[in-house]
Amino acid sequence: MFVEAFVDKDLGNSAYLVGSHETKNAVLVDPLRDVDRYLAVADRLGVRLMHVLETHLHADFISGARELAARSGVTIAASAEAGLGFDHLPLEAGAKLPVGELLLSVLRTPGHTPEHISFLAEAPDGAGPPALLSGGALIVGGVARTDLLGHDLSEPLARRLYHTVHHTLLALPDDVGVFPTHGTGSFCAAPPSAERTTTIGRERRMNPLAKARDEEEFVRLALAGLPTYPTYFAEMRAINQRGPRVLGGIPDPRPLSAHEVRRAIDRGIAVLDVRPAPEFARGHIPGSYGIAIEAPLTVWAGWLIPFGTPLVLVTSDDRECAAAVHRLIRIGYDRFEGRLDGGLAAWEDARFETRRYATLSPHEIHARLRAGNAPVLIDVRQDVEWRAGHIEGARHIENGALTNPALDLPRDREIALHCQHGERSVAGLSVLERRGYRDLTLVEGGLSAWIEAGFDVARDAG
Repeated sequence: MFVEAFVDKDLGNSAYLVGSHETKNAVLVDPLRDVDRYLAVADRLGVRLMHVLETHLHADFISGARELAARSGVTIAASAEAGLGFDHLPLEAGAKLPVGELLLSVLRTPGHTPEHISFLAEAPDGAGPPALLSGGALIVGGVARTDLLGHDLSEPLARRLYHTVHHTLLALPDDVGVFPTHGTGSFCAAPPSAERTTTIGRERRMNPLAKARDEEEFVRLALAGLPTYPTYFAEMRAINQRGPRVLGGIPDPRPLSAHEVRRAIDRGIAVLDVRPAPEFARGHIPGSYGIAIEAPLTVWAGWLIPFGTPLVLVTSDDRECAAAVHRLIRIGYDRFEGRLDGGLAAWEDARFETRRYATLSPHEIHARLRAGNAPVLIDVRQDVEWRAGHIEGARHIENGALTNPALDLPRDREIALHCQHGERSVAGLSVLERRGYRDLTLVEGGLSAWIEAGFDVARDAG
């Protein structure tokens, strides 16, 4: 048996190709929507895909199952409780899927979602330890969160997850390998470990949720300190349930002249500039979203741009454009009006207006804070980051909250944003610009540069 992992660090997720070296049969578990890389690896390994398997209805990405089925004719198999609105093989607990000489057993593992299942892959005659494709039921050092379907379901699902972990998964032998879908970087989970695979034995010894003494302690731990999550999550489950639109390949946005882009903007089309944050800060199309690919784009486009918005892309080159398209379609942003042919230089050559952000170094911010003439300084990092250390005198507003209609910021004062390094704060500045704020400043290098300059940070009590 082999297990080939495909890690997407932006989403914090892994898909898995599981198969037999001997019979050259395989299945793919929890794929993203851009499926070319899975097919390329399957071709390189000389294996035939038999099924594409879903552990649950995903909240953080568009499933690639229908793309794979359309491209290669594989059968989609998912939980019978998922209520999928397209052709698939519904799976009940205890079902067996042969994959060559391997056997995949379906385990009912609700909690992260109500319909969640996991797959236990075993070779004949115990030839090597089994592999558990656990989705979000068990991850390295934790479990995936249970609050994504709303507050009212968070505790009931946490209680179901307790029984999944303690009565189903921990009943497996210690040597069973665990291959979760969610990992570090995923807003579906907040695991403490950077590792992406584990074993049942290791989780039995090290995972605080596995070591919980009873259901009440498990629920308390599972629901403690959960961060906010991107707004696009509200759309994904329903799309994956009814069936995402089959793209049939990677879209290639058509090239648009600067004048065509100007007319598109006049019609209400949004511009998304994915160039590196410093380049956007130095010059950009007024009112454009500035979300660098490294921000990461998948998270912040899905958090800051209303779902379903048609987009014109601004990129540095064709390669950057292709990278942006891959990331955007993974979260359902697939309405491309086109791309600015020639990039920002073409816009400038047409003598259209550009905007830039003022910048302040950590030393300049420090001096102005001491002198009492500092701008309104906003820290846009997550709550957990703020509590770990922040600039005294800063105000905390998470980046995702900058779209809040009730945002209370003065329009007659300079507003300066910072994050940890700079990518998020530039994205946040672009949102404020779209909302009509004009006196906007970027703190260069974020909190990392502040600390490197030797300045102190404040910490919340406790």
